[in-house]
Amino acid sequence: MAGWALLPLRAFLGGTFVFAGLQKLANPGFFDASNPTSIRSQLASAARVSPIHGLIAHLQHVAVPLGVAISLGELAIGAATLVGLWSRAAAVGGMLLSFSLFLTVSFHASPYYTGSDIVFVFAWTPLLVAGTGGVLSLDALSRDIARARAGAAPATTVPVSFEVVQKVCGAYDAGRCRAMRGAPCEPAPCPYLERGSATKPALPPGDIDRRTFTLQGVFAGALAGVALVGAALAAGVGRLAGNSSRSTGPVNGPSTLPPAAQSTTTATSATATTSGATPTTSKPVARPAGTKIGAASVVPVGGAATFQDPKSGDPAAVVQPEAGTFVAFDTVCPHQGCVVEYSTQVQRFVCPCHGSQFNGRTGAVLNGPAPTGLGRISVKKGPDGQLYVT
Repeated sequence: MAGWALLPLRAFLGGTFVFAGLQKLANPGFFDASNPTSIRSQLASAARVSPIHGLIAHLQHVAVPLGVAISLGELAIGAATLVGLWSRAAAVGGMLLSFSLFLTVSFHASPYYTGSDIVFVFAWTPLLVAGTGGVLSLDALSRDIARARAGAAPATTVPVSFEVVQKVCGAYDAGRCRAMRGAPCEPAPCPYLERGSATKPALPPGDIDRRTFTLQGVFAGALAGVALVGAALAAGVGRLAGNSSRSTGPVNGPSTLPPAAQSTTTATSATATTSGATPTTSKPVARPAGTKIGAASVVPVGGAATFQDPKSGDPAAVVQPEAGTFVAFDTVCPHQGCVVEYSTQVQRFVCPCHGSQFNGRTGAVLNGPAPTGLGRISVKKGPDGQLYVT
């Protein structure tokens, strides 16, 4: 009965993990470092707030292989859970993956139960304890086939009420058990049930387990082949869809402003000298007050470039929504401190952790859960073509 009771949970967890794995593989942006929802962007955001930020900072260098491993891991765990193959091992894998996501993404969710990852961790525990219960399971099928080939009866557990046992037992007499010298008939010390368990045929030591493991390996190989074909199809469809969408407008992440040169208080024009003319020099032109962060030419029209806010030290971005207009924002999400990224396709800042979106021109929050918009940073373009922030 436990197996039937856990079947809806198996279907939900298995289906969710399969969908999550295929969705990542089908999304080219997940592996594109310039995309605001990429695995690299998510790691960069998590590195600021995660309790294991030291480890995550090093993982950013292998973001793409890690993303592939996570995608295939989710696919494998989900598929194994759906078909009931090595179910307890799949539950362990699901718990570890969910717990790692809790540490990197939703650790600071408040209240804690608003983060889904910790819920997934505990949702896997019933399957770890009870397995599939032999219901619609390749584990149970492998065991039954192995026992049949060894000449043993199936090991299926059949629930029988104790009332039926009393009717079958020849020693039962008016509520008393003659085999127990007239003691009250009860399930726990029932000699009938003990005798039934003792009459099971002896099996060759380890033979059934070896046969079962071999069959499970065969099923696992077949399941892996099907999963890899599905993964390849999902990735191929995603790439084709991505190429089609890029023809109408690319999704480009922000460039990075190069370190600014040593700032000066004035800027002078070049000296012009012509034949027979006296060299002249224009008057010094004062630059805007503030700290130079880089050349304005680095920021594309309709795009953005990142820099570090000289005042707070936070990551920031400057956007040029139209030619000659520059606006800058602190890119730390007000929700849980992840670093948002700018998407040129929708001209918005997107949080890779929890999905908040912000207006690319004003920084105002468009989609929660962020409670407020991004912090505004004053930026001006100087006559020397450099950008200055105060």
